[in-house]
Amino acid sequence: MATRHDTAAFPVKGGAAPGRPPEDAVPTDTDERRRAKLSRRWQRDVRWSPYAFVSPFFLLFVAFGLFPLVYTGWASLHQVELTAPTDMNWVGLKNFTRIFDDEFFWNAAKNTLTIGIISTVPQLLMAMGIAHILNYKLRASTFYRVVMLAPYATSIAAASLVFVLLFGRDYGMINWALDLAGIAPVDWQGDKWPSQIAVSTIIIWRWTGYNALIYLAAMQAIPQDLYESAALDGASRWQQFLHVTLPSLRPTILFTAVVSTIGASQVFGEPLLFDANKGASGGAEHQFQTLGLYLYEQGWVNQHLGRASAIAWTMFLILIVIGIVNYVISRRLRASS
Repeated sequence: MATRHDTAAFPVKGGAAPGRPPEDAVPTDTDERRRAKLSRRWQRDVRWSPYAFVSPFFLLFVAFGLFPLVYTGWASLHQVELTAPTDMNWVGLKNFTRIFDDEFFWNAAKNTLTIGIISTVPQLLMAMGIAHILNYKLRASTFYRVVMLAPYATSIAAASLVFVLLFGRDYGMINWALDLAGIAPVDWQGDKWPSQIAVSTIIIWRWTGYNALIYLAAMQAIPQDLYESAALDGASRWQQFLHVTLPSLRPTILFTAVVSTIGASQVFGEPLLFDANKGASGGAEHQFQTLGLYLYEQGWVNQHLGRASAIAWTMFLILIVIGIVNYVISRRLRASS
């Protein structure tokens, strides 16, 4: 049955289904101003919204990063005491020359270097071995990865106090085990090298698992085709590790080495809590006093804020040198690869 279209009613003005506006309708001045206003608002929003989103970081950085850096740099050029921080007397570079002539500064620098080497090298080697083991398919692998992070999540104070008990001279478990092996007890807090080894042990225990997970993530990013090709060529597991895994991990190894070196140069909590007298001297003869402890002793024990600021800036310049060395080595690695 055919349908007639000539009887359909036209839309009525003001009805339930109004018709489309005429195509020849001209927009009014009010509509033009409204559209221009919305367009300007949209442009401002697109231009300035990203800055508003990232502004909290920069505000916190200026308040807690840039301002302390500038203030300590200004204070390092003055003689200022903790009892009167607003009274500053200009001395120029005298604070820097004074700490460089101080034998305790060089002692702290050497202790920082030795503790850094003793703690960083075994830490990274152990982390590499643990990551290589976890890279294989093991049962409860997630559990082992969580266990690796447990020392990192532990409080420095709690861990240091436990290690103080372990390394006790008279009743410590370490000396008890040495006595069973026929070795004389060691004064872990009084002698120089044993105390530095004990402090390094705390650092190794705390950071090995963290670096192991970094190595594990880098190992899992290595293409399996490389291992399959090496296996077809007759390479053993050890040869695959030497010729496939290690070359692929060179950027990661460099990163962990630099980060561990920076962390070792700022060691503070472990030697502070390991001291039997709970002071900033790093032992009775400053045998394990680091640069962090030396800074704290000058600023908050001796109350010389100007000298402490000079030490802080010296440590900052050392970190800049480490960063430059890292940049040069990483560029050569990228060029060679």
